[in-house]
Amino acid sequence: MSAVTFNSVASQSSVNQGFLANPSGALTRRGRLARSVVVLSLSVVMAAGFAARSGAGDQVVAATSYITVVVPAGATLWSVASAYRDGDVQAMVEAIREANNLPGYDVAAGARLKVPTS
Repeated sequence: MSAVTFNSVASQSSVNQGFLANPSGALTRRGRLARSVVVLSLSVVMAAGFAARSGAGDQVVAATSYITVVVPAGATLWSVASAYRDGDVQAMVEAIREANNLPGYDVAAGARLKVPTS
């Protein structure tokens, strides 16, 4: 006759116990510190990513003052820009276009243009 004996002591499952340093599942002080450092560093990286996407740290453009000019007959955008800028006239042409939301380089006689002064 054969006898089967069972241990009456409750045993813990040994499945996936190799991944835990502490088989009871509770983190040690060192484990809690490591978890806190990882969570904190991930939070900092995520905050920096959101700040970069939202435009934080963009350069602040100084406010520009404008004068209003009425375009004389036969004048071009280049001639208006050269009358108000001695140096880089092309940059002034682009500044006038941007200030007045002009789609092209044509201006009509009698049109009012905002010309940046700086």
